[in-house]
Amino acid sequence: MGDSSRIAGQDGLRADARRNRQRILAAARSVFAEHGIDAPMATVARRAGVGVATLYRRFPTRDALVRAAFAQQMDTCARALTEALADPDPWRGFQRLVETVCALQREERGFPAAFAAAFPDSTGEHARARERAERDFMTLVRRAQAAGALRPDFHPSDLVVALLSHCGLVTALPGDRAASRRLVAYLLQSFRAEAAHGALPAPSALSLRSLPLAAGGSTGHA
Repeated sequence: MGDSSRIAGQDGLRADARRNRQRILAAARSVFAEHGIDAPMATVARRAGVGVATLYRRFPTRDALVRAAFAQQMDTCARALTEALADPDPWRGFQRLVETVCALQREERGFPAAFAAAFPDSTGEHARARERAERDFMTLVRRAQAAGALRPDFHPSDLVVALLSHCGLVTALPGDRAASRRLVAYLLQSFRAEAAHGALPAPSALSLRSLPLAAGGSTGHA
């Protein structure tokens, strides 16, 4: 029998190459969380225990590395939106969607910045995926409002503001899960229809396009 390190799997990678790839992706998530996605690629290679040449052979651009490092998180967000829309209880679907995205913010601190920088608005597949996600989210909002669960003056930018607030908390207090969960609970309660008392100021101009609610391709930062 041959060297098991040379046996290719279904992805076409040998076992040793697959291990290197996984080490690189784990190191990238760790480095990006600590230093931001502009951290030197050499730092990622050093954390992964591989040479810079090996890193660039697997991921020739920073964009490619960021997309691969957070692909699972992107898939989780996209799946959460699909499941929320399919839930017969629109409020429960809305709540679980917010909780899922906030959990990713808490557990993968590099994810929000990586998404914003490496998944800009673009043409093609990514733009179409985001448009679908926006339509699906608005469908979910309208259903929850029609059910009398979500406050009638809810605006999509309110979710952006809420998630940015939560992101700030987990950045300042990365180890405080209790604070994170309590803030998320406060935010969700504020979105309930029974919490609507009096007029709110005009909504923000922030867009859903800054949220990781859809997977897709990317152009941009190398």
